[in-house]
Amino acid sequence: MAAHNELGAWGEELAADYLQRKGYDIFERDWKSGHRDLDIIAQKGSTVVFVEVKTRRNRVFGEPEEAIDYRKLQNLRMAINYYVKSRRISREIRLDVITVVGTPDGGPPEISHIEDIPMY
Repeated sequence: MAAHNELGAWGEELAADYLQRKGYDIFERDWKSGHRDLDIIAQKGSTVVFVEVKTRRNRVFGEPEEAIDYRKLQNLRMAINYYVKSRRISREIRLDVITVVGTPDGGPPEISHIEDIPMY
């Protein structure tokens, strides 16, 4: 596995652990629909939460969440829409972003949870 893929997998594992500690139930991880994917699908209360995880070694090139540009948001919307329709979900949904900054062999990573990103 390429180093950036290993870093991403590490970040997603930390994000899933973080969510579980905060009382979220994880339904799925790395769900794919064609070339679109959803990192984590969870539930908190009656809300289905779609979580995009962005992991970076450092902030040299900006904040991790800045990587969610218009095109990425559009792909997330399409994947979420397909997931909701295919699973016939009629509950409230939201999109969150979890950022992880650090490396597995470094000190403690910085984890940030941004809730309820506007999808439209």
